[in-house]
Amino acid sequence: MTQTVGMVGVGVMGFAMSHNLLKNGFAVAGYDPSRDSMIRLEREGGTPLASPREVAEAAPIVFLSLPSAAALHAAIDGPDGLAAASGPSILIECSTLPLADKRAAQQRLAAGGKTLLDCPLSGTGAQAMAKDLVVFASGDEDAFRKVQPAMQGMSRAQRYLGAFGNGSIMKYVANLLVTIHNVAAGEAMVLGMKAGLDPALIYNTLADSAGTSRMFQVRGPLMRDNRYDQATATIRTHLKDLSIIGDFAAGLNVAAPVFAAAAQLYHVGAATGRELQDTASVCAVLEEMSGVVRGTPPESE
Repeated sequence: MTQTVGMVGVGVMGFAMSHNLLKNGFAVAGYDPSRDSMIRLEREGGTPLASPREVAEAAPIVFLSLPSAAALHAAIDGPDGLAAASGPSILIECSTLPLADKRAAQQRLAAGGKTLLDCPLSGTGAQAMAKDLVVFASGDEDAFRKVQPAMQGMSRAQRYLGAFGNGSIMKYVANLLVTIHNVAAGEAMVLGMKAGLDPALIYNTLADSAGTSRMFQVRGPLMRDNRYDQATATIRTHLKDLSIIGDFAAGLNVAAPVFAAAAQLYHVGAATGRELQDTASVCAVLEEMSGVVRGTPPESE
């Protein structure tokens, strides 16, 4: 018998997760306030439903892929929210959100007999479509074991990290590195281009060198091609993550000077009209700052 899995939030990540769950033999019942997202889910083979409550009543396991803490609380406590659903459920919260909001959601759902797991995802939207995600799972271990087969349907690896909240903490650490490595990739591309190297030559050489990183491999092609409008992770979304990580580090009195410096490039990108572009567009920001015009020879000494 085909197992039905729920999906609350069918944006870039939620749709990619649904795509892979369907591809791997699960049925998917989903909800999103966007009508276009619901139409896309139905075309993919999923079943659109009218509310989070209906999703939780159709599926014992529900993934949540939501853009903000406000969206999480609305999905739980809003009209026909998850908290009102009958019967027990295991809910898997996959977003990068402030830990205090996730803990409040956990307590609210536990009062109704539901289990919330804190399971942020490591990977971009493009990686999600390719099932190249790592789940940073935390919370009740028995619940994690029960839902792990569903996680395997939409990710390449699942790391159980212990107590609820450890998943989010690990995601903050991971995204600190992503923030820095993405900017470092852009700096490297710009230095090479300003010196007269072709961007394709730079990427093809460095992607298989000691100087590479996963971000260089994933976002380097966008930098190489100067194409940022088909975003798999926007600067707008990343600015939300930067705020969460910065506040978390400050609350622990942890110095993060490299992260703080890298973060400024994303703010400049948003201020110069790149808010909805892929985060790889920090390369274009650095090109503008460095006076790089593609196709021109290097300055003479």
